[in-house]
Amino acid sequence: MSDQPHVAAVCGSLREESYTRKALRIALDAAEETGASVDLIDLRSLDLPVFDPDDEDAGDAAELRDRIGQADSILLGTPVYHGSYSSVLKTALDYCGFDEFEHKTIGLLCVAGGSFPVTSLDHLRSVCRSLNAWVLPHQAALPRARTKFDGESLREESDRDRVRTLGQRAVEYASIEPDPPYIESTENVGAD
Repeated sequence: MSDQPHVAAVCGSLREESYTRKALRIALDAAEETGASVDLIDLRSLDLPVFDPDDEDAGDAAELRDRIGQADSILLGTPVYHGSYSSVLKTALDYCGFDEFEHKTIGLLCVAGGSFPVTSLDHLRSVCRSLNAWVLPHQAALPRARTKFDGESLREESDRDRVRTLGQRAVEYASIEPDPPYIESTENVGAD
């Protein structure tokens, strides 16, 4: 890791006016203000077909792995679909593995149309743990997202604070020493 941490955010929304993307930009602004270089990986701009293990380099998979691999901390942002995270984010994660995530600091963010967005964060936390990543205890959830934004800004100070704190923590903990491997990661050595 260089003296300046690098934070990448993966936007798991394809919607043009995505609340997830807006929230990740706020988190990345806070990360940049805290001293990091940043990269918003907008999955709308990458060609990532449904993952096929016989074609691990399909489309822009190599670019995705490279950009995530360069990060010291990674923010994963998703809209909530049926109580979990988006299929586009799942596809992106399927193209990655230990090389991109092991011993990295991960921050989680979700937005929901309804009022219960937490299960998607729990699901992402499990995925990251299986890759032996260190997931920040702080996470940001924005329920009823359509009421939260005024343009590109969050209306409520408490929402801004939660999202900005996620970006700040991604920088502050970018160089944390990882714990010994989780049982999930030692048992998840790949499906051949």
